[in-house]
Amino acid sequence: MAGVARMESMLVQFVVSCLVFSSCLRYGNAGITSNFVRSEYPSVDIPLDHSVFAVPKGHNAPQQVHITQGDYDGKAVIISWVTADEPGTSKVEYGTSENKYEFSAEGTITNYTFYEYKSGYIHHCHVDGLEHDTKYYYKIGSGDSAREFWFITPPKVGPDAPYKFGIIGDLGQTFNSLSTLEHYMHSGGQTVLFLGDISYADRYQYNDIGIRWDTWGRFAEQSTAYQPWIWSAGNHEIDYMPYLGEVTPFKNYLQRFATPYYASKSSNPLWYAIRRASAHIIVLSSYSPFVKYTPQWMWLREELNRVDREKTPWLIVLMHVPIYNSNDAHYMEGESMRAAFESWFVQYKVDVIFAGHVHAYERSYRISNIHYNVSSGDQYPISDKSAPVYITVGDGGNQEGLAGKFRDPQPQYSAFREASYGHLTLEIQNRTHALYHWNRNDDGKKMATDAFVLHNQYWGTNHRRRKLKKHFARKYIDRAAY
Repeated sequence: MAGVARMESMLVQFVVSCLVFSSCLRYGNAGITSNFVRSEYPSVDIPLDHSVFAVPKGHNAPQQVHITQGDYDGKAVIISWVTADEPGTSKVEYGTSENKYEFSAEGTITNYTFYEYKSGYIHHCHVDGLEHDTKYYYKIGSGDSAREFWFITPPKVGPDAPYKFGIIGDLGQTFNSLSTLEHYMHSGGQTVLFLGDISYADRYQYNDIGIRWDTWGRFAEQSTAYQPWIWSAGNHEIDYMPYLGEVTPFKNYLQRFATPYYASKSSNPLWYAIRRASAHIIVLSSYSPFVKYTPQWMWLREELNRVDREKTPWLIVLMHVPIYNSNDAHYMEGESMRAAFESWFVQYKVDVIFAGHVHAYERSYRISNIHYNVSSGDQYPISDKSAPVYITVGDGGNQEGLAGKFRDPQPQYSAFREASYGHLTLEIQNRTHALYHWNRNDDGKKMATDAFVLHNQYWGTNHRRRKLKKHFARKYIDRAAY
């Protein structure tokens, strides 16, 4: 009962705090184009000698440590790191007590070249058989150069498992990037859903490309070593550079960042799915073939059929290129994927779709354009209660700067848009409600700027609400409804 009362109090406080946004919550009211202009840090990368890029002390010490989910349901992780001087050991020692490692797992080692750059030795270790909702300590490396970290596994997959995700896109390695990362690390987020465009190393030339992949790994380690980042690839991961003789797309990305694609029966690490707590998360690749009968198209069709909203009520899709975008930057680039997949997103009642690519923030109403074809049908997006909310959050802080020019007038489907750096969080409360915050980096301070209560598409319908035993949630269904 104490938990129920606490939940009631939390929801009441949040609903009250969101009243100022009530005019934006239904399609048909005028959307908001923020006129906020911030005095941003220069959009240049942090100098190489900055402490955030420091190499760990000790000979061959592991660096660029990052973890991601390693299976379908959250009982495994993939731990990755780099050793610069020699291969060293690829063993991970781990356990549930600090400095007491009861278990171990062996990983794999690889390296690669890009032009004349030669990478360090890249380790990937799959650690499985973990218990849900448990803190694990782990050690990598050997001798005086060994390093120790920890992570917490998610709760068991279930409809009311609470969980808080952070969502970041187009991060890069500028001082704006650092501001975003530090703000996120104080948000209480438990896992990052990353929307592509990681290091922006492709804006360099020759050997500096590989060097800037290394610096990003050390820059982000303060977060990536302690909680999973769920990776998706953007255009800045393609690294197609014929002038250097490098014509294998995603070469740097695929060598460095492992994904659990086999667990979701995917044939390619660029698209895959996981289940975490009460969420089913699907990662799509905007820069891989996705039209009818391609491997990604066929996989997505099967994966959507595997979704069980009784177990994972929250259905979330990640992609890099936004389907709906009213910014001049990258305008209409997502149209081909919209034509391929939007009808499925509506049919399966996807809750929210997160994208990056555009260096600004934008949130849509629930809308669709599935009735249009080349000869008939609605020509413009219309209100659709079965459709997802579309979120663009490509505002992590990279060196290309902000996309400050939105199209005028603001489309009816656009609820809120602003060209500022920041990140967002999605805090799932139970099967019916999640709390959403977009946080602006306001001159170095985190400012909650756009917030609302997101209602689940599957459990939000009247006949399913009546099935719930937790009747307290029903009092909030019609308040601030989205």
